Amino acid sequence: MSGPRPSPDPHPTPDTVSDVIRWAAFSCVLVPVVLLWYGTSLAGAAGTALGLAAVTAVCRVLLRRSERCAEDCAAQRGGRHTRERTPVD
Repeated sequence: MSGPRPSPDPHPTPDTVSDVIRWAAFSCVLVPVVLLWYGTSLAGAAGTALGLAAVTAVCRVLLRRSERCAEDCAAQRGGRHTRERTPVD
């Protein structure tokens, strides 16, 4: 028999990027509905929905790219940065 198995991480890291994207997608639906409720034209609400969807898509791409870059940088440094202070010139 081998030694004790390492236990899985009891507190997995939440995927905050997905949460942000979910809320943004929700707003892409909610904002045009509210605009229509308050009397904005269908074309205006549709334009707003398309604009919000475009901004959400670009933000998603940038957030995922940033996330990948952070993982790559952490792997190159050998892990997350600790709270050790480094001397400043």
